[in-house]
Amino acid sequence: MSSSFSCCIVFLSVICFCTKICSADSDNLQDTCPTSPSAKQTIFINGFPCKNPNNNTAPDFKTSNLTKSGNTDNFFGSSLNIVTAAEWAGLNTLGLSIARTDLRLDGLVPLHSHPRASELFFVNKGIVLAGFIDTQNRAFQKILKEGDVFVFPRGLLHFSLNAGYDLATAYSVFNSQNPGVVGIAGAMFKTDLDMIYKMTKEFLSDHIKNVTFPDSSRLNRQQFRNFNPII
Repeated sequence: MSSSFSCCIVFLSVICFCTKICSADSDNLQDTCPTSPSAKQTIFINGFPCKNPNNNTAPDFKTSNLTKSGNTDNFFGSSLNIVTAAEWAGLNTLGLSIARTDLRLDGLVPLHSHPRASELFFVNKGIVLAGFIDTQNRAFQKILKEGDVFVFPRGLLHFSLNAGYDLATAYSVFNSQNPGVVGIAGAMFKTDLDMIYKMTKEFLSDHIKNVTFPDSSRLNRQQFRNFNPII
């Protein structure tokens, strides 16, 4: 009896340990591990090979990839630029990545998810309607002003929409060095911009009831029903 109980405890401990390992990026075993610039990778691991620690330099830990606004001259009027350890060497093994979102007037980032990370969404400029839907089909959305932060839980569908009178910019931090992006329409259908737009519009229209639009927001409920991105 005692032996069986001990085996059970050991088994559960191993399961819990493995679950913890699989639940997020693994911990780094040294202070830093910038991605090796080697062009040819002969060993494939969960992450990227490290540079020789003796060759680490300050520029490994700096990036300017988010200083310029993205191209919003597209169907949705939005740009999403995610910077991972593949582009920013210093992020390797730290379990982090960052992104910049630019939204022109009526710009929309359609429903998508990040299978390997939660996202902190910080509005730097403008007014943005942001939200996500959980596994019980409940929507959570808020109007965000400059300085506001919203969190998108890992793996849940979410969106952002410019609800102001000017361009909007937001920055994000992910708790994975490679969060991944899955678009709901792209995963189910062939690339069809009209289909993606209709699905996102219908989702937003169905769940917009609980949103409080401030006076500084260009949109209100009636205007949103007639919402059309500039093409």
